[in-house]
Amino acid sequence: MPETNLKDWQDGWWRQARKIASPNFSPRPPGTEISLIVLHSISLPPETFGGTCVEDFFLNCLDCAAHPYFENLRGLEVSAHFFIRREGAITQFVSILDRAWHAGHSSWQGRENCNDYSIGIELEGSEHAPFDPRQYAALWQLLPALFDACPITAIAGHEHVAPGRKTDPGAYFDWQTLKKRLPGKITPV
Repeated sequence: MPETNLKDWQDGWWRQARKIASPNFSPRPPGTEISLIVLHSISLPPETFGGTCVEDFFLNCLDCAAHPYFENLRGLEVSAHFFIRREGAITQFVSILDRAWHAGHSSWQGRENCNDYSIGIELEGSEHAPFDPRQYAALWQLLPALFDACPITAIAGHEHVAPGRKTDPGAYFDWQTLKKRLPGKITPV
């Protein structure tokens, strides 16, 4: 990361986010530039906001007996770099220097394995409801910090890097406003 941004970051951890380290990460391949941001939506159980279920899932301590849907998640090891709650609070689970396990089988512009070269941002939400304005406000703070720290060239949704398999963040995500807020060097979907 550039020296000018060291005040905002420590070992790939953004100082403005709450830090909870997930065990679900691995090193990025040597020499890999972080060039993509993948936006997601998540709610556990589906369409339910609040609580600790998403954090528990990323920490491998979700009680799979607590809800019938959670049986589908048993044994999965998943993480994202960042999670933005409905009220705008940001938690970071994986250093941006490492590979979080958020995109699964994926590709972007013919390049496979998006986890290798991307940062995953989960927004608490679903494909069936609008996101909260406070989440966008938090995202607008996080994105410039990431642009300063990494050579990001594109932003896509999970639906774009895993079409047919994933549908998030979905039709309610405000791509138009995102496009207006991006620097010219960044290509949104």
